[in-house]
Amino acid sequence: MPLKLPKHLPAIEALKAENIFVMDFERADQQEIRPLSICILNLMPIKEQTENDLIRLLSNTPLQIETTFMMVPGHVSKNTSMDHMEQFYTSFEHLKDQKFDGMIITGAPLEQMDYKDVTYWPVLEEIFDWTRTHVTSTMFICWAAQAGLYHFYGVPKYPLSKKMFGIFKHTSYDPQEPIFRGFDDEFFVPHSRHSEVRKEDILKHPELKIMSESRESGIYMVMAREGREIYVTGHSEYSPYTLDAEYKRDLTKGLPIDMPVNYYKGNNPNNRPLVRWRSTANLLFANWLNYYVYQNTPYNIDEIH
Repeated sequence: MPLKLPKHLPAIEALKAENIFVMDFERADQQEIRPLSICILNLMPIKEQTENDLIRLLSNTPLQIETTFMMVPGHVSKNTSMDHMEQFYTSFEHLKDQKFDGMIITGAPLEQMDYKDVTYWPVLEEIFDWTRTHVTSTMFICWAAQAGLYHFYGVPKYPLSKKMFGIFKHTSYDPQEPIFRGFDDEFFVPHSRHSEVRKEDILKHPELKIMSESRESGIYMVMAREGREIYVTGHSEYSPYTLDAEYKRDLTKGLPIDMPVNYYKGNNPNNRPLVRWRSTANLLFANWLNYYVYQNTPYNIDEIH
């Protein structure tokens, strides 16, 4: 897919090396196409890794996409250089008058904090509300999914006795729903989190539809407003070695961490990961872009409401 990215974004060269087709704004503007405008609010600490992961998946459709990276005003990233943020990210304050066909709000390592203790929570609530009038469909990932469900519906999160960490088997409740087009009856998704939302709380809200869960890892996907909001508790976007890096990082720090389950070949951390979520991840993002963004967004983006 022709994926329009800011010129010189490090992800461009990284993904070209994987034979993924991307182009910068200058080349894409030569095509007479109204691209889908996708905003990414990247709350993950290592921005460049998440940029690569998401762009890799967004590139897997024939649609032209223009990406905009949003940052929370006033929040300083501790793990990404200020030069990178200033060059490739735009503050919400400068984007709030724009409209977008789709939006992705990533997870953040904040599951063990109360929402109101997050320094940028008030701004994040404003952004959540803004999506309902300025975005056709929003995908909330991991912590963002928990935060969105709490903000809009009052669904609480609960701490886990130990980290949900590994690759887990899932099933869908409604295989005919377009988000699951091409999915197998059972599919795998990475999880890496310290908290959960529970089925009994979600069922209290008839406007929420549970789409998928796992016997081991619990609720995976919840949909609201006919797909204008999709809440995903796992990390389908993770690259093969993301869990490996997290595991070895925590071991080095002496933190309590179990080996990620169903991850390494032979359950041996000396072996490479066994990747079995890549096809599902590509289908998830391609289906979201096609059926919930492209098929529903107006040609005149200003008509989004």
